[in-house]
Amino acid sequence: MFKNTRDGGGDGRYASWTRDFESERERRARQGDPEWARGAALPPALVRSLRRFQVGENGDGAELIGKADRAGDPTYAAAARLFVAEERNHARLLAELLAAGGAETLEAHWSDTAFVRLRRLLGLRLELLVLMVAEVVALRYYRTLRDGRVDPLLSEVAGRVLADEERHVPFHCARLREGFAHLPGPARRLVTAGWRALLAGAACVVAADHGAALRRCGVTRREFVRDVVSSSAPVAATIAGAGPAPAPPAVLLT
Repeated sequence: MFKNTRDGGGDGRYASWTRDFESERERRARQGDPEWARGAALPPALVRSLRRFQVGENGDGAELIGKADRAGDPTYAAAARLFVAEERNHARLLAELLAAGGAETLEAHWSDTAFVRLRRLLGLRLELLVLMVAEVVALRYYRTLRDGRVDPLLSEVAGRVLADEERHVPFHCARLREGFAHLPGPARRLVTAGWRALLAGAACVVAADHGAALRRCGVTRREFVRDVVSSSAPVAATIAGAGPAPAPPAVLLT
């Protein structure tokens, strides 16, 4: 999943990530939005599922940005701001998709409220661990929607969001790997084992709550949970320092 990075250390160690986020922002501006006017034929199960995920993408990110600022690395804080902007764009895309399908967004959902409150109680490292639960689940969710062939506009939007999430995971892994590097190996493995257990529980909750939408896209609850859990192994190894350090996509493309 990850390759070694040659990104420099010191104050500029997140400069490549910042440049990548900026490059993606410029690319999106050139690309423009999907053709919303063509509309979307969204089954009720997918409308319910998308509305809940849209709420989760719609946070303002102020807590994460504040913690990134207090971490004392301006390049990381700049990259964190750009990450939050991409998450807000995901919320916008999902809202537009729902509107194209004749559906409104939700004001709130209990699962997102609980998730946000938990994150706000934690420091940066633990907040990122909790955030990474959502990010890894999102990888499988949006891939399911992209490949489900339910509706062309749905597939396009899901593909765009998935491409961003595939960049977000190594970005957060880089910070978490650095943040836990001072711990002895057994402690790092204990942290990541706990994270994997939390992720497995979250995957089960999502599978139960969104099972009808997943089935409509050709994925069973069991397959969804299995895929999420299996995908967590290389992520955990990277965070713990047992796997290769993640490289920003800009480095991978050079």
